[in-house]
Parts: sequence; C-alpha cells; structure tokens
Amino acid sequence: MVVKQVLGNNIVSSWDLNGQEVLLMGKGIGFSAKPGSPVDESKVSKTFFLRNQEMNQFAELVAKLPEAHIRCAGRIISHAKETLGKKLNDNIYITLTDHLNFAIERKKQGIEFKNALLWEIKKFYHQEYEIGLEALRIIKDRLSVELSEDEAGYIALHLVNAELDTNMKESTEIPQIIQDILNIVRYHFGISLDEETLSYERFVTHLKFFVHRAVRKRYYGTEDMDFCNMIYRQYSEAYQCALKVNTYMEKKMDYRLTDEEIMYLTVHIKRIIQENTGEQE
Repeated sequence: MVVKQVLGNNIVSSWDLNGQEVLLMGKGIGFSAKPGSPVDESKVSKTFFLRNQEMNQFAELVAKLPEAHIRCAGRIISHAKETLGKKLNDNIYITLTDHLNFAIERKKQGIEFKNALLWEIKKFYHQEYEIGLEALRIIKDRLSVELSEDEAGYIALHLVNAELDTNMKESTEIPQIIQDILNIVRYHFGISLDEETLSYERFVTHLKFFVHRAVRKRYYGTEDMDFCNMIYRQYSEAYQCALKVNTYMEKKMDYRLTDEEIMYLTVHIKRIIQENTGEQE
C-alpha cells in the first residue's frame, strides 16, 4: 500500500487491493510520510472503508479532530454493528464521530443539552439506547469524560439513522408518531397495552418501518383486494381503529395509507388486542 494523502501525523489515506480508497490510522503513520511513499503497515491500527462520497467528508473531519475521539467513535460503531447484526450506513462514521467530539467539547465547557425524546427513545429504540449506554462507558474509560444519559439517547438516534438510512429530523419525528398511533389504539379500545408481550414488540417494529415509509412518502401497493376485504370483515373493530390511524396520518403527514397498509395495521391491532384482553378469534 502507498500513501495517497497525509491527513495528520496519525492518519493517511491509501488504496486497498481492490483499488478502493481507505483511511488508515495508527500512531506516527503519517509522520514524515509523503504521497506515493509506502505505508508502514506495522503502524496501522484501524482501517476505515467508506464509499467515495463519504470518504472526502470523513477525511476532512478526521484531519481536524483529536485522534482519541476518532478511535473512540470507531470502537462504538464496531460495537453497534456487532450488537445489532445489521448493516449501517457509512455516513455513521461522519455523523457520530462529529457528534461525539461536539458532545465531549460541550461537556468540558460545562454545557449539556437535555434530550426531549429520551423516554420515547428508551421505549421504541431500546437496543440502540443500550448501545448508547455502552458508548458512554467506552467514552468514560477511554477519554475520562462522563457524559449524561441524554447523550445515550442522541447516540441511539444516530444509530437509528444509520439503520434506516434516514436523517436526524426524520428520526426525531418517528418516535412521537409511533406514540400517537399507540395512543389511538389505547383510546379506541379503552385498554392499557402490555408492553412486555410479543404482539406489542411486533406491532412497534411494524410501526417503525411503516412510519419510516410514510416519512419518505413510500407506499405498499395493494395486490389482493379480496384478501384485504376479508380481513376488514373478519376483524371489523380493529379495522375501524386502523381507519383512525389512517385519518391521523393524513392530517399529520399528508400520507394516505393504501388498502394493503391498512390491512397489515388491522392484523397487528387485532393481535395486540387479543393478547391484551384474552379475546378469542
């Protein structure tokens, strides 16, 4: 491998065997190095593989930030990938690294922001929130900086962004909309929902992706109206509740559900009501 660009004493860009540009990090790897000179691979401690459009942004970012902050963010992202078992958008390296650096600098200045969505994040993005808590432990161990629980919530939202390929504005809208839909179900049937049940977990998972599609104005096509109509007749009360959700989504987001989307909502609502009330088919 040869050096393409020296970004600092501890970071250089190069190419891998497939000709893809990579960022290499290691103590002293950029010291005295020049474009075209061989990379001292014995000094490489971290390799970043990013798409071309993210590479330039990340290169600009790492050239300005403390190496310890970059390493810390990289460790958190690796932990998130291992824990979630999902592909994360490469942009997470830019957004999370930048956010963590900003949060650490704010903390040093005695400035902390409250996370107004913390309760919703804990509830609807529990796994990502737990990773956020682990991130706080990593930051404390590596950088001796103790960030607040609110930051675990912000980190969780960055992970959700990377999972769903959304932006921060969309990710902050989604939890509140999910909560509103759950409240529609609660009020329609006049019951409390047991949040420990499998049907509740499945419903919330369905709502996450449903609302994500709505934010992006993406629709499920309707292929089998006969089947949809059968579900509507068989689960008529759940169907009426799903129609209320449709009315809410029209007013809130100018998003009108297709019949297939209403059918899926109806089935999930029926299941969650059955499990919460002991109702039989």
